[in-house]
Amino acid sequence: MTEKIPSIVIVGRPNVGKSTIFNRLTGTRRSIVTDEPGITRDRIYGNASWQGRSFEVVDTGGIVPDDKAAIPREILRQAQMAIEAASQLVLIVDARAGLTPLDAELARLLRRTGKPFLIVANKVDTQMQESLAAPFYELSDDVFPVSAEHGYGMDALLDALTSHIEPGNAPAEILGDEQEEHNRPSGQVPGQVNVAIIGRPNVGKSTMLNRLAGADRSIVSELPGTTRDAVDTIVQRGEHTYRFVDTAGIRRRGKTKLVAEKLSVVMARRHLEQADIALLIVDASTGVAAGDANIAGYAEESGRSVIIVMNKWDLALEAAAEKAKREAETQQSRQQHVVVSRSRKHTGEKRKKAPTGRVDPAQLMAEYETIVRNRFKFLDYAPILFVSALTGEHTEKLFGLIDRVTDARRRRISTGELNRWLSEVDLSRGTSPAARKVKIYYMTQAATSPPTFVIFTNQGKRLHFSYERFLANRLREKFDFLGSPIRFLQRMKEKREHGNPTRDKSSARKIKGSKPNKGYQR
Repeated sequence: MTEKIPSIVIVGRPNVGKSTIFNRLTGTRRSIVTDEPGITRDRIYGNASWQGRSFEVVDTGGIVPDDKAAIPREILRQAQMAIEAASQLVLIVDARAGLTPLDAELARLLRRTGKPFLIVANKVDTQMQESLAAPFYELSDDVFPVSAEHGYGMDALLDALTSHIEPGNAPAEILGDEQEEHNRPSGQVPGQVNVAIIGRPNVGKSTMLNRLAGADRSIVSELPGTTRDAVDTIVQRGEHTYRFVDTAGIRRRGKTKLVAEKLSVVMARRHLEQADIALLIVDASTGVAAGDANIAGYAEESGRSVIIVMNKWDLALEAAAEKAKREAETQQSRQQHVVVSRSRKHTGEKRKKAPTGRVDPAQLMAEYETIVRNRFKFLDYAPILFVSALTGEHTEKLFGLIDRVTDARRRRISTGELNRWLSEVDLSRGTSPAARKVKIYYMTQAATSPPTFVIFTNQGKRLHFSYERFLANRLREKFDFLGSPIRFLQRMKEKREHGNPTRDKSSARKIKGSKPNKGYQR
């Protein structure tokens, strides 16, 4: 069984530098850092090590205990969940701002937990400024003046944090909520599937993460833009390991005004680049919007496999049922005011069947799928799943679908099998504006994730995209590359020189009666 490493939780009031210290300890830029207060809201996990001692670092949002607003209340709840699982607590304070009543209140709250805690007086840039940390000795005997931005005092802090940790304590495989990116540059762990949850703001991404993780991992709110940092968690199901990353809602550049929102979009796209599969969450109750198509374009360009998740399907069914009910009532009201003449009865004219006010979920699902396919024509290979993250309806199917798409993404076809398949394909069915008829002499698979094929043709320039789409569709029909884009690398056939120029020149000289050059060889 994998041993859990010690967890060190960072807490403090807003805008004291918690995220900067988190990034300094983990050696990453995992948390967004700006001058705006209240950027971090969810729990952010990272792994760190110091002199052979490994530990987990948890960054929490700025705590305001007496704030009754929805977001601060959820931030406090998330922080309390992290504190319960902590082995050591670190209270971050602003040395330049001095001791505040909120700092004292947080120190009392941490002391009541009975867990060891120390105070980090941040924003002390030099030794001459260490006196700024003096007032905080009223709260604890362990006060460490540091500068998270410049690294001053971090060595002494790390020595104190790891003094009770045994050297070499790191397990063979760390299954924490965050893998150190500098240990594995691609962010990929062998056997692990990285899944990025992407979409517009307020489409249910955080609710989906909590449903898949089986825990309140991310703050859920009706306010759009609640998630700013990327929140990730590891889910183990049988022999499969999944790393789900809840990204911030992606908006157009003109819609993002705050620096934090702009950085959130940048971080979301960066995590998309590191994923294997993208769960594109779309709000089924409002339909497909232009922003959904833009985000789908990002996923397709990045080469990620895509699963289209139509969330809030329960709300879509309710809206359709209400609409059908209104139509039935309207039709019934009209029929009550219509006087049917006897002549109409004798003519045998059939009346229109009145709406029943009921909705067929299968029929509605088929209509929705047609609309989604029309809006996402470039994602015709992506499967569509209708779910409700809030109620859990059909969400269990996601794991099986993710496994199937992952297998397709990593599938490798032998060269012999590919060329046998190629000999059976009617290439004349493909449309291409090329002047010469397209001939493919040879094909081989060069890479996986995504599947990439090298084709040798008789063309002098790249095949038209419509012809590549034709080949990709035929490949999917045969080898089931569900959800995965297919890439082609084209190699043109080398032109052979007709005749030997040297031989031709010598022949010409012989005809004229001249001698060939001394360097000519038969």
